Amino acid sequence: MLGMLGGILVMGTVGVVVGVGLALASKIFYVYVDPKIEAVDEALPGANCGGCGYPGCGSNAEAIVAGKSSPSSCVAGGTEIAEEIAEIMGMKLEAREPDIAMPGCSYGLHVADVKYIYNGINDCRAAVLLNGGTKVCPIGCLGLGTCVQACPFDALSMGPDNLPVVDPDRCTGCGTCERICPKHIITLTSHTRRIQAEHTTDECTAPCQRACPAGIDIPAYIHQIAEKNYAEAVRIIKETNPFPAICGRICVQPCEYDCRRNLVDEPVAINHLKRFVSDYERTSGERINVPRAPETGKRIAVVGGGAEGLTAAYLLNRLGHDSTAYEATAQMGGILRIGLPENRLPRDVLDWEINGILDAGVQALTNQKLGRDFTIDSLLKEGFSGVFVATGGWDSQLSDQLSEKSDGPLQTLPGVQLLIDFILNQRAGKASPAGKNVMILGGGKSGLEAARAALKNGSENVNIVLRSSLERSSFSEEELVAAEQEGIQFYFQSAVTRMQGEGSKLSHVEIAHILNSDEEETHTERELLSVDTMLTGAGRFPELIYVVRKEEGEADEEEEAELPDPVPWETLIPYPGPSAEEDIGIFRPGEVTGDYKAVVEAIGSGRRAASSIHRFLTDEPVEAPANMIRTYTRVLSLEQLEPVTELPRQKMPERTHEEQIADPSAEIALGFSEEQAVTEAKRCLQCGLICYRRVEGKTIH
Repeated sequence: MLGMLGGILVMGTVGVVVGVGLALASKIFYVYVDPKIEAVDEALPGANCGGCGYPGCGSNAEAIVAGKSSPSSCVAGGTEIAEEIAEIMGMKLEAREPDIAMPGCSYGLHVADVKYIYNGINDCRAAVLLNGGTKVCPIGCLGLGTCVQACPFDALSMGPDNLPVVDPDRCTGCGTCERICPKHIITLTSHTRRIQAEHTTDECTAPCQRACPAGIDIPAYIHQIAEKNYAEAVRIIKETNPFPAICGRICVQPCEYDCRRNLVDEPVAINHLKRFVSDYERTSGERINVPRAPETGKRIAVVGGGAEGLTAAYLLNRLGHDSTAYEATAQMGGILRIGLPENRLPRDVLDWEINGILDAGVQALTNQKLGRDFTIDSLLKEGFSGVFVATGGWDSQLSDQLSEKSDGPLQTLPGVQLLIDFILNQRAGKASPAGKNVMILGGGKSGLEAARAALKNGSENVNIVLRSSLERSSFSEEELVAAEQEGIQFYFQSAVTRMQGEGSKLSHVEIAHILNSDEEETHTERELLSVDTMLTGAGRFPELIYVVRKEEGEADEEEEAELPDPVPWETLIPYPGPSAEEDIGIFRPGEVTGDYKAVVEAIGSGRRAASSIHRFLTDEPVEAPANMIRTYTRVLSLEQLEPVTELPRQKMPERTHEEQIADPSAEIALGFSEEQAVTEAKRCLQCGLICYRRVEGKTIH
């Protein structure tokens, strides 16, 4: 009996000890599972296919809750599952353009200069750890096929040139290949991404690409011509340039000056090839357009129906926004229509290009003049999410003067005038009050003349803003002292970064004071000044994006909420182009400040404006990539090519002299034949950032 009681006590004691131990262990080893992750994991189908880019549905659920993956990232689930996950996350599900993998290298392992031989290594990630892999090029593909092995959908294979090839029918855009590639050669892309893409130092770019103001992927479309895929070539061009037929006739072709075939014989006839495929589209009668991204419900107004404005309107439409172009004259086209002879740019070609933009979905309103028929305020009041002004300067004034319905000088932006107009009116005795608070942007000695005239006509505060330093200004010390005594204030090393106002009135201008440190990094201090009139000495109006001004913390409910009258607004500045020497403010050094010398520059400016607006509407920073290739960026290049066979450049057929005399309005250049185009396209070296193969120590193709 005593033994039985002892046994019971021992067992009870052991049970208590075990219970206490388990309780302590549960406290020590307890792992908290976020109920939101559990809910998302339960909503996912449990296929664990890896199509989302994560090893399983549980990992994807964690990534979704952490904001690293989208509610619609599951390729095995449908819209209903995506909507369920979005509801769990308290998010609104929006349609998204599908991604696809894209290799970004032109030269494979078989033409590389092999620096090292790694016995037994067949993985790119391992090879890249050993002195950068096998290529001279610090960017080029290693060609070991790690991305192919990692792809969960067999959408990748290695081509005969040892570069990955994507099967678009199998690729789900999961991003596994992008994450696995140590050189970032293969990346996810989409039409939206390519519209917004800027050439950067971490990709293999050709000299012609870097020289193109519109940013066209020139080697890609020439390759498609060589393969006789003409429609695809047109589509590639239109991702950044909706005017291939116009540019193919009148472009100044800076790309050809930088073509590497210049080191051997003659440059590839890049522009003639662009004309060939654009003529192919026109004669086929079928419009070729970049596919449109899912609709965003946002409306954008573009003021100006020239090359820049129509480019911005077209690309905004392709990015999913509804765009409307306003033109002051009876026809779209701007200086293209009134400034070029018929034998260089036939009007049926111009109309074909413009009609293609309108057919794509851009709405055009003609005989609608800013300041007469509508204002920035009225457009914002109508519900436009933004207003992009692409009215230019001299070209718009010339167009206005030549218009049969011209009714006076071009109306300016709210509170903004051209300095030259103000000066000429003053000299002609047409003096009028400039405003209480006047800011003059640049202008040199003319700016000082205008400042004194403004004070004479009743202005109380006059500021002159200059990008140059005091030492590099055109003013003498005596002039500065005298001007300051008259009440004129100077802001040296400064730039206008933002404007604010209500309705048709300008109220404030923000300027940035540019300071250069010893490390040559640019820092800025910003100051908001009361300004009701700004005179710009650049010869053209600044390209600005007007949006409704929101108070800090105010929700973005412009579609639902009633806007105040007048509408408070502020401006955004499109991010700078490759020629800009500084990123801050309007009229940046290096960028075109007069009217564009080439239509391709206006097209490039319109594309950057569209990209800037899209970034603003999608809450992305409106700025250029930090590693964007600029005009002054140094990249790897070469001075000679060996052994590259000399091939004659195809000559453009033209009308005879007699034919030109018989019909002066007929187009002189006739365009390449298909045989000429394919032959010329095959002259393209398809070069990347640097060439990899070597002969006797010389870097070549």
